[in-house]
Amino acid sequence: MNIPMVDLKSQYLKIKSEIDARIAAVIDNTEFINGTEVKEFKKELSSYLNVKHVIPCGNGTDALQIAMMALGLQPGDEVISTDFTFIATVETIALLKLTPVMVDVDPHTYIIDPDKVEKAITPRTKAIIPVHLFGQTADMDRIMEIAEKYNLFVIEDTAQAIGCDFKSEKGWTKKAGTIGHVGCTSFFPSKNLGCYGDGGAIFTNDDEIAEKISSIVNHGMKVRYYHDNIGVNSRLDTIQAAVLRVKLPHLDDYSAARRSAADYYDKAFANCDKITTPARSEKSTHTFHQYTLVLDGVDRKALMEHLASKGVASAVYYPVALHNQKAFQEFSYNPTDFPVTDKLCETVMSLPMNTELDEKTLKYITDSVLEFFV
Repeated sequence: MNIPMVDLKSQYLKIKSEIDARIAAVIDNTEFINGTEVKEFKKELSSYLNVKHVIPCGNGTDALQIAMMALGLQPGDEVISTDFTFIATVETIALLKLTPVMVDVDPHTYIIDPDKVEKAITPRTKAIIPVHLFGQTADMDRIMEIAEKYNLFVIEDTAQAIGCDFKSEKGWTKKAGTIGHVGCTSFFPSKNLGCYGDGGAIFTNDDEIAEKISSIVNHGMKVRYYHDNIGVNSRLDTIQAAVLRVKLPHLDDYSAARRSAADYYDKAFANCDKITTPARSEKSTHTFHQYTLVLDGVDRKALMEHLASKGVASAVYYPVALHNQKAFQEFSYNPTDFPVTDKLCETVMSLPMNTELDEKTLKYITDSVLEFFV
């Protein structure tokens, strides 16, 4: 068998006729930038998320940068985020000449630890960027309590958890990305809601912030050729919006398929003491952008080579903690502040996770993993 991490081809074939027709229609009407499909997608995603404003943009990294620009953060301001994530989250902080303050993660969920966030706050702290890692949310009750206590902005990075529900201890339920002041997401093809190129979006319920973001994404313009803000050129093109409009109605089914695959993995590995399966938060549904194991006393490289010999893909998200990356050495992080992240970087391994995994494929994957330990 040949089992990839993400099976975009099989997913496409199930919706091929509708995708092809929508793309052909965009080409036929030549509305390539800010066309009807973009406008309709904004409305539909806003309705799905139950958020007041959705502003599409060029990609998820742009979304983070634009959010920080819109909030008026200034060079030298400190922004707290997680050490265990893809670089884009922290990269954009540094790009804007802000100071990235990284903290360790919860050892069970691998998501930013709110207690570490509060301890890292200084008079220069202006914002928190929690990353909803691998498909479930950070503890947004605690994050928002901390933000309110210290008068901080919260920018949710929900690139890996679109469609995820956070169930507050206060009785309400909201979609990931709609709880903080601003939410950001990516529509990179491998995301749970992915287009066929680059794409992203920014969410907010704040009218003033939304107006600023809408200006920034389009060269700082509100009225054409009148520039009220320093902006960027970051737009979701119409073809990508057309693809996303087809896929959005399937998102909940896609999430259910991923959870079903995760359930199979959990049961298969339940009696293997060398493997810790992903913890599931009581406050958050899990959309399983990744299915990530923690290995105990296992030669990870040898296991991955074994799986490759069987045609089973695997990956490590993430092999190097951000505080150890050369790009961030100027910030002089204390290496003893990140024991959980450091251990995870040495022991995590992700298995194939996508919407097209059937029982036969899952059995082959899990059998291939378990036979390594025989």
